Amino acid sequence: MNRPARPIECVVWGGLLLVIVSIVGAFLASRLGRPHPSLPVYGAVPGFSLTNQSGRLVSLADLRGQVWVGDIIFTRCPGLCANMTRQMSELQAALPASEPVKLVSLTVDPEFDTPEVLKRYAERFGASVDRWYFLTGKKLDLYRLATKGLLLALEEVEPEQRKSEDDLFVHSTLFVVVDRQARIRATFEGAEPSSRQKILEAIHVLLKEKQP
Repeated sequence: MNRPARPIECVVWGGLLLVIVSIVGAFLASRLGRPHPSLPVYGAVPGFSLTNQSGRLVSLADLRGQVWVGDIIFTRCPGLCANMTRQMSELQAALPASEPVKLVSLTVDPEFDTPEVLKRYAERFGASVDRWYFLTGKKLDLYRLATKGLLLALEEVEPEQRKSEDDLFVHSTLFVVVDRQARIRATFEGAEPSSRQKILEAIHVLLKEKQP
């Protein structure tokens, strides 16, 4: 009479076993510094050396051990870039100063966006020079980092196709979240205010990950 209950018991014990295995697996993953399952690894950011708004060289080594959020902009952008930078400014305000987090904005217009121009632009949005880098440098280096490193779309508009003097580039509006090992872990729409909380949550997850 009790035999029909055995399949149910097997299911129950099997379920408990799976829960235990999952807990142990999650513990071991955190101890070994494995990526959080909800934030997969999309690629690694290659080494670079560029100049920030203060005229100081910034390399990938300066960002090692820190979580950072990157985007691409140019100061002559008629509106969209300013909106993205405003969102980044609000992200800066929401991050505790004590956390190892940096913000990185690459210009796609280095011939115009000199460190002096970027400094004025950064000050306009209240950027902290120690936390938020506006980077310029050789065009090839910037484009390589933007497209091959951060996996962002970027295309220069041909002169005959420009609708205005500021219509210089078509580029991605994504914010890229990079972990402390310089690996791309998430992307969010930078022009959308609703992305801010998602970015903060992703940063929180990455800060909690154990380092190898």
